[in-house]
Amino acid sequence: MRVTVGMSGGVDSSVAALLLKRAGHEVSGLFMRNWEDDDFDSNCRADDDRRDALAVCARIGIPFRDADFAAEYRERVFAHFLDEYRNGRTPNPDVLCNREIKFGSFLAAARQSGAEKIATGHYARSTFADGCWKLLRARDHGKDQTYFLHALDQEQLGASLFPLGDLHKSEVRGLAREAGLPVHAKKDSTGICFIGERDFRAFLARYLPARPGELRTPEGRVLGEHRGAMYYTPGQREGLGIGGRAKGDGAPWYVIGKDVARNIVYVAQGHDNPWLMSRELVARDVRWIAGVPPAARFRCTAMTRYRQPPQDCEVLVEGDRCTLRFDAPQRAVAPGQSAVLYAGSECLGGGVIEGTDAPAVRELAA
Repeated sequence: MRVTVGMSGGVDSSVAALLLKRAGHEVSGLFMRNWEDDDFDSNCRADDDRRDALAVCARIGIPFRDADFAAEYRERVFAHFLDEYRNGRTPNPDVLCNREIKFGSFLAAARQSGAEKIATGHYARSTFADGCWKLLRARDHGKDQTYFLHALDQEQLGASLFPLGDLHKSEVRGLAREAGLPVHAKKDSTGICFIGERDFRAFLARYLPARPGELRTPEGRVLGEHRGAMYYTPGQREGLGIGGRAKGDGAPWYVIGKDVARNIVYVAQGHDNPWLMSRELVARDVRWIAGVPPAARFRCTAMTRYRQPPQDCEVLVEGDRCTLRFDAPQRAVAPGQSAVLYAGSECLGGGVIEGTDAPAVRELAA
């Protein structure tokens, strides 16, 4: 089988290519350049990553090429990312990047070059059963990335291979080391999809200028000044600069809500403060891996952020929206993030969190 692997220059995609080559497939590597590097400072590592990907392909003995998807990334991912922040939400660009770029533009480019399938270093599994493709959680739940893949459709999933789905990260590094891959000890990337690791607030300020405003308690007491309401998200503790305030109880302060129109950020003390808790959320733009929901009303588990243990809930579906009612209160659910649904190890799909019944959202923003 002719397979094109999305080579990131990291250990995961490198081992994915290695395993496919060992399995006897006709493998090639493609490095995606999805950002104009000269827009940024020296923290952007695209050139280093490309060199690493090229070195791995040479070591494995597979063809290498690269492709520039920067225009597509700007139009389909980054513009949406900025709009969401502008409107006071906290987006997850990796979900859109996967759907539009890694399993969109990359898939189209690979097919045009003659590939039958694409492969990535994502920790996930897929199978064909009951007449459709299913997306399954990776064996290594600590690395599972189905949360970021929940928006893929049947065509994208059917055209994709996930060679690392049955492996743990330690096994992946071991295989890379044994094969003499130059990236076997390379640190995992943790930054925004294709933008990299940098001071996030400084990066965002280049596109959404800072607009300082008041930090307030739910009672209306002004505690200090924030740098711009759009930069903050529910549950955030870092960067508030109000520790040890008089009339406080000594507990840490957290963002509990914000009013972007009035440029106010609300804060309160306590990790599990009632203002941060919700039992219900509404998700929009819901996409189902199978193309349709399991039923109009059903029970499952859901994650409202990456690496959260799946939480028991009931789902009510209405068109491309759904309401999730959780059995237990959920902390710091952030509009703009994804709510991803599961039936056991199977990822059913998910959508963008539009709002919750948290008191901070319902009352303070009024």
